[in-house]
Amino acid sequence: MDQQAQQQKILIIDDENINLEFFDLMLEKLGFSVELARNGKEGLEKVAEFRPNLIILDNIMPKMSGWEVTRMLKSDPEFRNIPIIMLSALDDVKDKVDSFDLGVDDYITKPFNFSEVLARIRVVLRNRELFDQISLGESRLRLAESLNAELKTCIADFVKSLDELDVAITRTSNAIDRDTFNALLALIRGKTQDARNRMSTLTKRTEWTDLQRENLKGSEIGLTVLEDQVYGAGQES
Repeated sequence: MDQQAQQQKILIIDDENINLEFFDLMLEKLGFSVELARNGKEGLEKVAEFRPNLIILDNIMPKMSGWEVTRMLKSDPEFRNIPIIMLSALDDVKDKVDSFDLGVDDYITKPFNFSEVLARIRVVLRNRELFDQISLGESRLRLAESLNAELKTCIADFVKSLDELDVAITRTSNAIDRDTFNALLALIRGKTQDARNRMSTLTKRTEWTDLQRENLKGSEIGLTVLEDQVYGAGQES
């Protein structure tokens, strides 16, 4: 079983049964989970149900072409990041450029060699995995930046409250009548309670951020593993 194939789901959208059967047989032998669709409309439905890691999409199909399917997927925030390998009988440079402009990750001209297709599948899946890891890193960075900004604001407010407390204490020591003393005491209590509330909020925020960070870390793979996958790509294929 291909190690990279484990838990990877591939959707094949093609109106030719021979291609569907071929990919289904070969990819499942390697350990991929495969789903088939015989036209663009069925393919879009299967994307929503199957949630594939990769789509192999025939370009020339009746009713809805591969370009139309790609355009619809790339316009949907929920599915736009699913990589697509376009299969086409057209070997025209413009067709290839148009496909890449729409957002396909690779373009393979028929008739194809399965070893080449498999190598391209591996590369596209690796690239997507690297992209996802970079996105995770950016998410963690945004969390850290957000918490850092909140810390700065909270510290500034806390220091301001301390300054106001210093002033209040000085005024209290010079207070003559009881009303003034009680007013200043209420101010001090209000400031201390506000400081406690802000610290409590910040504590909850840091706990939430820690949880999110651990969740993100759990979704990451090690740098060494990534390097092995990237630099070992040529050897595997």
